[in-house]
Amino acid sequence: MSNQTIFSQNLSFIQKQLYQPLNFTISHATKDKESNEYGAGTYKLNQLTIITRTAKITPKKIGQFVAIWQRDQQGITQPQHIDDKFDLLVINCANGDKFGQFVFPKTALAKHGIISTTQKRGKNGIRVYPSWDKAINKQAVKTQNWQLGYFLEFSLEIDLGRAKQLYSEQAV
Repeated sequence: MSNQTIFSQNLSFIQKQLYQPLNFTISHATKDKESNEYGAGTYKLNQLTIITRTAKITPKKIGQFVAIWQRDQQGITQPQHIDDKFDLLVINCANGDKFGQFVFPKTALAKHGIISTTQKRGKNGIRVYPSWDKAINKQAVKTQNWQLGYFLEFSLEIDLGRAKQLYSEQAV
């Protein structure tokens, strides 16, 4: 599946299932030139700037992996930074008929060492643990516990109140 397809299909699905019922408006949707297999892109949602990726199931580990890097002016990959111009990192996850998304504000990403700050270098990729995955080892359980505070599962009825909270300007 091409990046355009992953990015467009996910955004279309999320628009219909979540953003329209909340009267959220998408604008400036742009797929990234790289990170094709992760459906990378950016868009504005009302006044918020969103970076989006789609996580992938890996064969040997529980959870899903997602690349979140960017390139600097010299073309070298580097982690996202707290000073970069985005508000939320939204990571879509799917497994069979299950779909959900992590809606991480920059502050949470910085707190957990995912994005760079002046004190610490962030990560180029991370593993995420949706609610349907059962983390086993101690570190995975710890990671899943904090991540689930930012997870929104798309079930028969999406918790729109929780979605509104995760996507609110106060969350960032």
